[in-house]
Amino acid sequence: MDTKPQKKSLQVPPKRPHLTRLSSMTSTKDDVSDGGTDVVVVPHRYMLKRSQSFSSGFAASLGKARKEVGSMDIEDEAAVLPTSPESPGSPEMFGATPEESAPATPITPITPLDGLPSADTFAFAFDIDGVLVRGGQAIPEAIEAMKMLNGENKYGVKVPYIFLTNGGGKTEAERCLDLSRQLDISISPAQFICGHSPMRELTEAYGTVLVVGGEGEKCRQVAEGYGFKDVITPGDIIKHDSATTPFRKLTAEELRCSKSGRDLSKVKIEAIFVFADSRDWAGDCQIMLDLAMSKGGYLGTLSETFDEGPPIFFSHSDMVWSAAHANVRLGMGALRRMLETLFRDVTKGKELDTIAFGKPQIPTFEFATRLLRQWRKDEHEIDAPPETVYFIGDTPESDIRGTNEFNKHSENDWFSVLVKTGVWQEGTEPAYKPRATVDNVLEAVKFGLDREFGEKGAKVPTKNIIEPLCLADAGEVPAGAIPTATLR
Repeated sequence: MDTKPQKKSLQVPPKRPHLTRLSSMTSTKDDVSDGGTDVVVVPHRYMLKRSQSFSSGFAASLGKARKEVGSMDIEDEAAVLPTSPESPGSPEMFGATPEESAPATPITPITPLDGLPSADTFAFAFDIDGVLVRGGQAIPEAIEAMKMLNGENKYGVKVPYIFLTNGGGKTEAERCLDLSRQLDISISPAQFICGHSPMRELTEAYGTVLVVGGEGEKCRQVAEGYGFKDVITPGDIIKHDSATTPFRKLTAEELRCSKSGRDLSKVKIEAIFVFADSRDWAGDCQIMLDLAMSKGGYLGTLSETFDEGPPIFFSHSDMVWSAAHANVRLGMGALRRMLETLFRDVTKGKELDTIAFGKPQIPTFEFATRLLRQWRKDEHEIDAPPETVYFIGDTPESDIRGTNEFNKHSENDWFSVLVKTGVWQEGTEPAYKPRATVDNVLEAVKFGLDREFGEKGAKVPTKNIIEPLCLADAGEVPAGAIPTATLR
């Protein structure tokens, strides 16, 4: 008898009702009469093709994400959303050809012509762990918060938002796939920043690089996807010389995946990038320490001055983070501190200068500002920066500190909101004070909406209203006529 566990199959969402959309400027009475039982006459501006910036920016990100996700083995992990040439999620609508796009996935943004206007004066940015997700599971209020931002609120508006996490170790497309499944919404890589996302801007500065952290070969794949031309991993170094880490032996899978075929002692490693949390602190620290003390980045050498090693970049500096465990867990910032301390002790007082991206670093918030502005332009057709950005985080030392510091010289108002569902523990004094503290992310979204439309008196954008269709030459609607509506 076969005792293999049966895979769970997720049901494909039911198809949306078929609607015939006709332009209010070009449709005729015959078009309306022949259109079927569900006819919506839409203002002409809604029928126009998306702007070139939308096609070249958003669709390019979407196509790249689909190709990345299409290469993954994700059978039974998520339901596939059907698309058709006339559906809002189809590649043709975004200016991409079917050949450029793999089958639709949960990260495909579905943007129906639902008539809801977008809030143009403010936006939201979210940390993920401890705010939206904890231990791989969505925090219950997070799902409701996303629904509220997507239009299910008393003001009848959609609000632009992005995600800004210090986490990494996967491509942005894969992270979007995970978060889409957790929050039950469609998330695009065009609204997502990992801790290592800004590192893509350094691909032209360094040739051969060492990439540290993450599971298996994923960080190598991320770095190569960014454009780094020659990527080495700790596994490559251990495979080249097993004496590098006396107590760390590669598994059969690691031996298979790690690259060989050249003498790494003759290769100049120009920079070290810690893309994600280390899975082997002792081995990774040993290798980074060897290079930090080397002559010009050559393995097996030892500098006399201990200042000739390659620069070391960390994707963030969070000392702790909120996971499934009741207590916080050590993060990349702890690894960074340990490496710097070891270097100082081994070199008898020399200091190791490392560089961190992620929150609370100002360049990360500048990167987020550019991404948010592009997302508002491409997805919401708002070609202006928001007056206020509400940043929702759970860690005072990174989320709140970074938001407050960036706000000091930002052109718009970055408003820090601290939630109680993550790192910060209620009853303690936060090291960096937020401008507002709430119980959870849903309360944070409500706070922002009410502050904008209540306290600040922002004007609620005009809704697109469904009303009876009026055709100038139609006269009275004859008996048995097809009911129609116009959207304005």
